[in-house]
Amino acid sequence: MKLDLMVITVHPDDAELGAGGVIAKYVSEGKQVGIVDLTRGELGTRGTAETRASEAEAAAKILGVAIRENLELKDGFFENNEASQRVVIQCIRKYQPELIITNALDDRHPDHGRASKLVNDSLFLAGLRRVETESNGELQEAFRPRLHLQLIQDKYIQPDIIIDITPFWEIKKQSILAYTTQFNTDPDSDEPQTYISTPDFILYTEGRAREFGRSIQATYGEGFTSRKLLGVDDLFSLR
Repeated sequence: MKLDLMVITVHPDDAELGAGGVIAKYVSEGKQVGIVDLTRGELGTRGTAETRASEAEAAAKILGVAIRENLELKDGFFENNEASQRVVIQCIRKYQPELIITNALDDRHPDHGRASKLVNDSLFLAGLRRVETESNGELQEAFRPRLHLQLIQDKYIQPDIIIDITPFWEIKKQSILAYTTQFNTDPDSDEPQTYISTPDFILYTEGRAREFGRSIQATYGEGFTSRKLLGVDDLFSLR
């Protein structure tokens, strides 16, 4: 299956938190959208890898994505090396997305920036025909997406582009809350409270979306960064 948009991020829930609105928007327009998680999030303080997998499946159904796949790299300890790059290259060539969104360039969680670098390096290598990978015993064709953007996550980074997600905010919110072990959880739970498990974190997430939305005269927005300058065909389409 060829994808129009692939969101490839390191932990199950990163895609929903950073790009859930954009995912829902393009699904609604009939685009082929997929989510690829690099790890199972097995080092998370709350829940287990198994519960995260179940929650990720529920979130994918809410968003309506065409595929969700997990590459099962080692949470917390994956490296940006040849072995990991070949796994990511194989996935990129398998789905041949026009656009890729991945983790923030720099963030509080060290996995985020490392994953962003891993995907960026893999994207370049995926376009080199002499880097050979196989799928189902057949040699894959070289492929490189035409555009690569990064999320803005915990650490505030000035966005290069903001997308209006106002009609899709509730879908995004419900996809986040599908991770019942992680967000807005029962304060009487036996598991420890974390930075993201209190109701305040959802309010913070909404506040960030409202801040980005206000910048483009919308109610809610999602911001992204780009490693390259972005071009447009029509100045009159800009806000």
